[in-house]
Amino acid sequence: MYYYKLFLCLLFLPVGLWAQSGEVSLTLEQSVSLMNKGNRTLQMADKAVGIARSERQKMNSFWYPSLNATGAYVHLSNNIEVKEPLKQFTDPAKDFVHSILPDDRFISSILDNIGTHTLTFPLLQRNLTTIDANITWPVFTGGKRVFATKIGNRMVDFAQVDREETEAVLQTDLVAAYYALRLAQRVVKVREETYNGLQKHYQNALKLEANGMINKAERLFSQVSMDEAKRELESARKDLTVAQNALKVLLNVEDVTVINPVSPLFMNDDLPNELYFKNLIGGNNYMVNKLRLQESMADNQLKISKSAYVPNIALFGKQTLYADNLPRNLMPRTMVGVGFTWNIFDGLNREANVRQARLTKQTLTLGREKARNELSVLVDKLYSEIQNARDNVAALNTTIEMSRELVRIRKKSFQEGMATSTEVIDAETMLSKIQIAFLMAYYQYDVSLASLLATCGVPETFWQYSRAGKTEDFIFPTYESGDSPIIKE
Repeated sequence: MYYYKLFLCLLFLPVGLWAQSGEVSLTLEQSVSLMNKGNRTLQMADKAVGIARSERQKMNSFWYPSLNATGAYVHLSNNIEVKEPLKQFTDPAKDFVHSILPDDRFISSILDNIGTHTLTFPLLQRNLTTIDANITWPVFTGGKRVFATKIGNRMVDFAQVDREETEAVLQTDLVAAYYALRLAQRVVKVREETYNGLQKHYQNALKLEANGMINKAERLFSQVSMDEAKRELESARKDLTVAQNALKVLLNVEDVTVINPVSPLFMNDDLPNELYFKNLIGGNNYMVNKLRLQESMADNQLKISKSAYVPNIALFGKQTLYADNLPRNLMPRTMVGVGFTWNIFDGLNREANVRQARLTKQTLTLGREKARNELSVLVDKLYSEIQNARDNVAALNTTIEMSRELVRIRKKSFQEGMATSTEVIDAETMLSKIQIAFLMAYYQYDVSLASLLATCGVPETFWQYSRAGKTEDFIFPTYESGDSPIIKE
């Protein structure tokens, strides 16, 4: 229901905004729904699931009988008939007559004359036509059908896991692109405030130089610093444009002029320990699950190879639907029976198949263990990045307050002639660096967390961490009100 409402929001509210100004504000959840809607990569993954289900249906078809119809018209070179020489009958008759009438010649001559002939019985004519319905139903295959069905189920599971992995990768990419745009906007804001502060400082330097309170070198230094801040601002704006284009391509909304990401960067202090995430790898990681499914398929393929040593038993039947010139006494119209086939020797092909299937299963088992070890190292790396981001924020949390106070003191001292222009500019520059370091730490935390959760196979938990986390607005509250800590006096 929640995602249904999001889709309605995307279908109606943003469309109106695009039509009016070409600018749209999107939360991260809305961006995910918009990306998934019509995404070609996800559509390909869905098609792969459909293909796997079709393949499973093909394998399940071996459980059912096969029914087919055959027909033929046959033209023979000659009629089929039975020929029997009469001599084999007349010779015994002659012997019998001679046993009774030793001197008989008359009957013997008649029998000799008859024996020279051949008796012919026609069976089939030269032209034959027949149409038959045949049915075959395997009743025992040595377990091949059972193992094939299991392979089909694992193929569907594999395609579904691959689809989930695709969605998780896309979500991770979107989190990186979305928060990169959010980061770029914040960096531009910091650069703008720094430039405005240095510009105001330059104006004050001009007045102080005119009154003889500072020399020309200090005024020139403030001007150079202001120009450098302007250059950094222009570079930040270019980075913002690149981030805008990257997110628009990912969301497939190139017709939108500006995307305004309203979901803030966040940092959650209630993150489970590293061991918790490592334990998730074995049962949730997509690569490990796919290797486990492949291993199961290889195991069933090994069982199929071994079943080649046992005979196959099947029921069969035939019903002649139409026959021309085919007498019933020679070819019955209905036949039923049971038969078996048993391959006694096939040139060691079965042994080779068994050996190959066993090696494939062993290779997949080793690959799964290797993947788990490598993923454990990846979890260490990502969790370390998250910890580093949290440590950086903790270290900078006090520094940023002191930097703001330092800027205020240096500006006031400069106006009273108690501080140099270099000291003011250094304070301004240091504050902007600390603020950007804060933003970078938050961005690193969010991107690493999204990658960590996707690696552990639980990308959906990203939302609960984001909702319970401390946002960047806590660090830069003045951004929401328009009051900058840099130029605040």
